[in-house]
Amino acid sequence: MASLVHSVRGLVCRNSQLFRSLAIRTVSSSSSTILSQQKSCNQRILPQSQQLLSNFEYAPQCWSQRGYSSKPKLAEVRDRVLKVVAAYDKVTADKLSLESHFINDLGLDSLDHVEVIMAMEDEFGFEIPDGDAEKLFKPADIVQYIADKEDIYE
Repeated sequence: MASLVHSVRGLVCRNSQLFRSLAIRTVSSSSSTILSQQKSCNQRILPQSQQLLSNFEYAPQCWSQRGYSSKPKLAEVRDRVLKVVAAYDKVTADKLSLESHFINDLGLDSLDHVEVIMAMEDEFGFEIPDGDAEKLFKPADIVQYIADKEDIYE
């Protein structure tokens, strides 16, 4: 196997100029094909006045709009955290509160704790590092962590 790799490496080194020119020819021929296909596509779609412009002169008119949303309220974060924990099948709703300890009060084990943290990551759209996740044993801890991470203050 090593001899095969050595011989292929030697072949590439000796013929590097050939491979470069072959790659350049391939790229240039494919780009001209793409441009001609784009031009024929543009001729079918664009109005007559814009068909006269070349591909490089035509700039389609696209307007971008960026929307900003306000940060969620702390109460909304609390509700979302409690909803995610309540949706976990091993948690009973009557024992669940913000101060319920996952292991001591709710009877979850370490694997269940990891699954709850993963559900929080899915709900809020960011990853919680393992070092931080090991410290989050109550829904109140998770709410505080998310509020700190998202800069939510009340």
